[in-house]
Order: sequence, then C-alpha cells, then structure tokens
Amino acid sequence: MVANLRAGLNGIVFDLDGTIYLGDRALPGAVKSVAWLRANRVRTAFVTNKPLAGAADYAAKLTGLGIPTPPGQVITSAVVLGRHLSQRFPDLRYYVVGEPYLKEELRGFGLVVVDELRDQSELTVIDPVGIDAVIVAFDRTLDYRKLNTAYQALRHGARFFATNADRSCPMPGGAIPDAGATIAALEHSTGRQMELLAGKPSPLILKTALELLQVRAGECLMVGDRLETDIRMGLEAGMHTALVLTGATRREDLAQSPVKPEWVLENLEELPGLLG
Repeated sequence: MVANLRAGLNGIVFDLDGTIYLGDRALPGAVKSVAWLRANRVRTAFVTNKPLAGAADYAAKLTGLGIPTPPGQVITSAVVLGRHLSQRFPDLRYYVVGEPYLKEELRGFGLVVVDELRDQSELTVIDPVGIDAVIVAFDRTLDYRKLNTAYQALRHGARFFATNADRSCPMPGGAIPDAGATIAALEHSTGRQMELLAGKPSPLILKTALELLQVRAGECLMVGDRLETDIRMGLEAGMHTALVLTGATRREDLAQSPVKPEWVLENLEELPGLLG
C-alpha cells in the first residue's frame, strides 16, 4: 500500500496550526518532511482556517521556521471566502464578526463591509436593516456588542456566512475558543443555521488547493490534526488522509469518531517513512 501511495502521490495539502507548527515553534519533523517532499518533487500547499493574517504573513512565518514558502503556496479561509463572495454575492452589505485583517481582505475584493459603531453602549447595534449578510470568523476581540449586532441582523433576515467553524484553536499551553463557538451561540439564539462555510471542511478551500497544486484528489494527501475538518474534508473529496497527533486530536478520540483517517502519525517525523 505504501509503495502504491508513493508512486501515485503528486501533491500534499498541509494544515498549519497543530500540524506544521504550534505557536511560534515548528513541530517535530515538519521542516525535514517538507524538505524531503520537495526534494522528491511532491507539490506542497498549506491551508489555514485562521482569518487573522494574509498569505504573505503565513508564508513568512513558515520561511522563518525553516520551511521556505512563497505566498502563492498558502491558502487562507479569508481569501477563499472573499473570492467566492465577490463572484456570487458582490452587492451585499456585510457585517463581520472578525478582526481588522479580515475586513480589509474582504474590502480588497470589492465587498462592502459595514463599519462598526465607535464609543457606543454594548447594547447599541448597527441598524440591522442595513446588513444583508453576517460573516463570523475567529475573533479575539469578540464582545457582546458584536454578538448582539450579528444576532439582530440574523433575526431580520441577513444571510449567515463563516470563514471557519473550528470549535477551538490549538495554542501552546492549551486551546482557545474559535469561530465555532460564536457560530453555535448565534445558531442557538436565533434558530438560524450557518449557510456558507469557506474554510475546512468546505469543498471550497480544498478545490482552491487542488487547483493550485494542479493534481486530482486521488493523487493528493491531506495531512492535518483535526478529524472533523482536515480528515473529513480529505475523505469526502476522495483524497488520501493522514492524521497527526500534535494538535487538536488525541489517539483516544479516534474510537469515538465516525471519521477514520487512513493513517495516524505521532508527528511529521513519520511521514517520509510512510511515503518513501
């Protein structure tokens, strides 16, 4: 099986947080494994659900960690969402529960982002009639005013989009709440369901990655640390899948999960042995 995989493998899509690095530290085997893949002419791409910085920033971080990477090899949920909305819903007015980078990224695609009210009570919201769609993202500046504005807009019929739906984000010393927590709060309080997801496990971000690599799904391996996003997305697309236990998933989680990866790796040090 390993020989067949290696012979037919032309591309690998890596998750970043919890797979390649944790915080500002490269995880075991990450630098050597990516170098080995490139030396063997396997195309690599990196995908992240974090809408906190641009592709150039993530590429610079990877390069600084010893994995030289051009921005064109990094795909973020923010870029995927901005591109999709500019093509499908260019005339909507968007309220963003997210950080400044995401808003500027969306504006860069020509989208109208409703500005926040400044110096107002936490109970004061932007007129929900002026909001056509709410976008929820990982937001470390989330407060009650933002949540209430999104809530009122959704109650008045605004559409419901998101960059990502991760429940938590792995960090050194422990995970922190991610966009999934905000989505769950809004779904519970409004009775609405999120209707569009740009990041993993959405096929939108994976389609972008496969187009970048110029490979078919069956020729590609998805490597990540999350069963419900990375591995699920890869399996649904018909890709090979490898779970690493350096991020959000523990080995004991596998028994309870309906999502089963083809391979489970302690870390990326084991990847060349799997493929070579």
